[in-house]
Amino acid sequence: MHRREVLRLLATGSLLQLAPSNLFAVLREAHGLIQSQTSPRTLNAHQLATVKAMAEMIIPRTDTPGASDVGAAEFVDLVLTEWYEEAERTRFLSGLADVDSRSQALFGKDFVDGSSLQQSDILMALGEKMVEQVGEQPRPLRRRGASTPANFYAMFRQLTLTAYYTSEAGATDELHFEMIPGSYQGCPAEPIKEEPEQR
Repeated sequence: MHRREVLRLLATGSLLQLAPSNLFAVLREAHGLIQSQTSPRTLNAHQLATVKAMAEMIIPRTDTPGASDVGAAEFVDLVLTEWYEEAERTRFLSGLADVDSRSQALFGKDFVDGSSLQQSDILMALGEKMVEQVGEQPRPLRRRGASTPANFYAMFRQLTLTAYYTSEAGATDELHFEMIPGSYQGCPAEPIKEEPEQR
């Protein structure tokens, strides 16, 4: 399986079918690529700020790291650049532009400049539209991982959740993922006393 194909599966949420060792290797590579990235390659500065603001609304910082803390926006840029086909990338960027258009129409400002209440209103409207579109699809098309979602907000949420829960903080702090579960007890430090045989 090629890296591009594996990470495409990652972006569409289908990686759970892979063996855990393959999954771990792919996720380490993806997050390693994010850390080596110095600037976004598909998103411009404003788009990256919009993605960060939206992702932080979905997974805010609490007593655990938020989406911004784990580089969710950079992960989205990486997937858009390296693994999305041109049509998927165009659909995503068009949806991102629509977020600002909605914000301008409702509040007279871009999404990133809106208050958290205004941003929440826009995301709620996008979520309602997503639910309506999913409900209109025939049942076989609703299966997870069938393809990249056609709805922008579904794509965005999927990428954000994948970015977060495949990061070290998301996997360990939230999911309590252990590469090797359990503990190794080994031999005791003191010799075991043998009981005398009974006759």
